[in-house]
Amino acid sequence: MSRIVLAVDTTDLEVAGQWVEATREHIAIIKLGLEFYLAHGSSGVEKIRRKAPERKLFLDLKLHDIPNTVSGAARAVASLEPHFLTVHASGGPSMIAAAAKGLPGGAITAVTLLTSLSESEIGELGILGNSQEIVIKWAKLAVEAGARAIVASPQEVSLLRSALPADITLITPGVRPKGSQSGDQARVATPKEAVEWGADYVVIGRPITSGESLAEISLNAKRISQSISQ
Repeated sequence: MSRIVLAVDTTDLEVAGQWVEATREHIAIIKLGLEFYLAHGSSGVEKIRRKAPERKLFLDLKLHDIPNTVSGAARAVASLEPHFLTVHASGGPSMIAAAAKGLPGGAITAVTLLTSLSESEIGELGILGNSQEIVIKWAKLAVEAGARAIVASPQEVSLLRSALPADITLITPGVRPKGSQSGDQARVATPKEAVEWGADYVVIGRPITSGESLAEISLNAKRISQSISQ
């Protein structure tokens, strides 16, 4: 089973489709984010899904609003049948419960602390505790409210695996193969490390999609997938 979630981070519909087709043998899940959704809406998501209908959809909208609004937003995308739909854990239990009610057929996925946040930035925001303490607390509250998956950095995933029920899916962004630049990620690890520490899936974008050709993109996906399973 592939552990890779492909981050399709582009607003170019044709390019997105090419990436999805080129990596279909090595990717478990397609992640389409806010940038893509705002550019193309539900019709764009449906077009990409048709490129690889056998793969799950990770709709990464990171919803964060009052419960009624988030519930309505979840209902609005329910027809796309996302397997995962992200909300911000910081929105609180009532918001997460409302999201779960709005999308009974999918897994509400609570994003804890963004992997782009460093420890110093967390302190500057006035959030009490270190990143691990905050993530564990927010994740527990989210699961109790109805979240079925959690997004956290590799640095917290081992603690989450022991702190949460076994059926909760753990997804880690902020993973970079050895030799890759960290980009805007602050709390990172290699894909293999993330899985060994307890992640069910790892989110990977640029280390795969930055290939100069579709053949290279496919090869990048294959290499990273093999590095996880070795």
